[in-house]
Amino acid sequence: MKKTILLVFLITSVVSFGQRKYAADRYFKEFAYKKSAELYEVLYQKGDTSQVVVSRLADSYYYNAEFVKAEVWYEELMQNFENKETTKHFFRYAQVLKSNGKVSESDKWLQKIKKIEATDSRPIALDENQDYFVEYTNKEKIYINVHNVATNTKYSDFGGFIFDNKLYYASTKPLNIKKDVKLYEWNNQPFLNIYSSELKDIDADKILDISEAKRLKELSTSYHESNTIITKNGKTMYFTRDNFDGEELKGDDNRTTHLKIYKATNVDGEWSKVRELPFNTDNYSYGHPALSPDEKTLYFVSDMPNGFGETDIYKVAILEDDKYGEPINLGKQINTESREMFPFVGIDNTLYFASDGHIGLGALDVFESKIKNSKFSRPINLGAPVNGPLDDFSFVINNQRSKGFFSSNRKGGKGDDDIYSFLIYDCKEDIEGVVTNSRTGNPMFNVEVRLIDSEGNPISKQITKEDGRYVFKRIDCENNFTVVASKVDFKDTQKQVQTVDVNNKLINVNLTLESLIVEDQIVIKPIYFDFDLSNIREDAEYELEHIVSVMKNHPEMVIKIESHTDSRGTKEYNKRLSTSRAISTRDYIVSRGIASNRIKSALGFGESQLLNDCDDANQSKCSKEEHQKNRRSYFYILDGGKNVKVNN
Repeated sequence: MKKTILLVFLITSVVSFGQRKYAADRYFKEFAYKKSAELYEVLYQKGDTSQVVVSRLADSYYYNAEFVKAEVWYEELMQNFENKETTKHFFRYAQVLKSNGKVSESDKWLQKIKKIEATDSRPIALDENQDYFVEYTNKEKIYINVHNVATNTKYSDFGGFIFDNKLYYASTKPLNIKKDVKLYEWNNQPFLNIYSSELKDIDADKILDISEAKRLKELSTSYHESNTIITKNGKTMYFTRDNFDGEELKGDDNRTTHLKIYKATNVDGEWSKVRELPFNTDNYSYGHPALSPDEKTLYFVSDMPNGFGETDIYKVAILEDDKYGEPINLGKQINTESREMFPFVGIDNTLYFASDGHIGLGALDVFESKIKNSKFSRPINLGAPVNGPLDDFSFVINNQRSKGFFSSNRKGGKGDDDIYSFLIYDCKEDIEGVVTNSRTGNPMFNVEVRLIDSEGNPISKQITKEDGRYVFKRIDCENNFTVVASKVDFKDTQKQVQTVDVNNKLINVNLTLESLIVEDQIVIKPIYFDFDLSNIREDAEYELEHIVSVMKNHPEMVIKIESHTDSRGTKEYNKRLSTSRAISTRDYIVSRGIASNRIKSALGFGESQLLNDCDDANQSKCSKEEHQKNRRSYFYILDGGKNVKVNN
């Protein structure tokens, strides 16, 4: 019947207005969107500007991913019928705007859905992540060397499953058989067939490609076959096919043919014994099969009733004796009011799937969700370069998590849908060095060396041996880190280091530690006081903590404190000021838990022991730095530490 109607339009030049409306509606209902768009445009030009014609014209272009044309007609629809429209067309208008680069306008129309349906998950998700576009387009580098594979054609090539170093996928490219090519009226392309191609690395393993395509002839019919997966033992294949039993194309009560999932067995290298899975029905579509790592669960996509959106992802238990459990919807964590499809489960139990309902960069985007105890984590958008303004879907990755494929109709491709390969960014570098004593230059052992990331999180820790060496292996490239060295009775030291984009590069970071105990003193940097004041400043607190640490490390240690000033001011005044500063210093140390009897004395010597010639006679000739040199404190060890041996 479809072929008869098509021939009528090919050979008849004059038809009535009503006939054309009937034909346009019929083609639309039969998913022949190329033809329905053409016919609805003619109807519009002849004066039928009704809501039905404009909405179906927009939808026809939307379903064939002609988003520029779809935007024109959705805009027309909203200008004239916004108050009568449903969330379906608000959402589709928002999607095509985003795909056409109008992100802010897209977000505005998505928010309007709340006025119609306050609980719709899509505008709620937008409210929760207003900065999604910047975040998704600036993702951490993971997927690199994206490559349009050699076997892509001007037709549709998509899908993928990696097995035995081959990629299994679907294509609508013609078979070059000398007879009329049957076309699928949705997009005026031949029907899908399943192919396989060998994986191959090119350009010194920097690019993943595939070899010449080989069709799985034993599975081919006159209708669609696609979306193949194979069990680990290579004996069983699941795939999607039109509802065709080999003799008759079956449909529902409206004569619409839906998709079903089929199973085939490998017998002597050939796929045979094809049978449909028992939970299929004639009234709804079931497709896009995927297996869990233990092969006990089959995931699939369906538009069966009581779901959350247009298509949802389900799972079903694979039982013994070729039996299956009842299909279970994955729930609203995964499924939205829109389309979720093309599931794939990685070896690490991560679910990858395509969705245009979760917030993304365009039409279909690829998301990932971790599966743990049969629960799914919140889906994460993979971001660029996997996702972009148009449809990105059918993501697969090998068991080593080193390479994979996805499909897209992005600009710059060879056909309607193309297969793209990628590599997983695996750049690792080693950071190594030697820790030495700043006074002796000798390597230091038993030093704790820590690697800290840019957020302050500890990444790794090492303890140096006799040679003073440390090494942090396989550190992520293109990141900022801090290397911190610590040892009892030494000042901590640290250096900033930046890894670069060179795999296996060795980065050297040597560190020196400065002893806090030198002969009979605890030596710290000068403690600074504000002019004419004796209160402990914040920067002085930092230095005094070194004194506290040493005394806590050596509970028997007893010290005395000496404080000195420069020559500015009277001798009597400077004596009082230095004494006050020595006492303030002592009081701070005591406040930090050191017993007062462990500080024998806290004495001020004023300007009586200057270190240079900046005395009263020369004070006007001296610089600030020269005067500063005389404002100092000493911490002498009197008992319990004079003979402390500082290792290394």
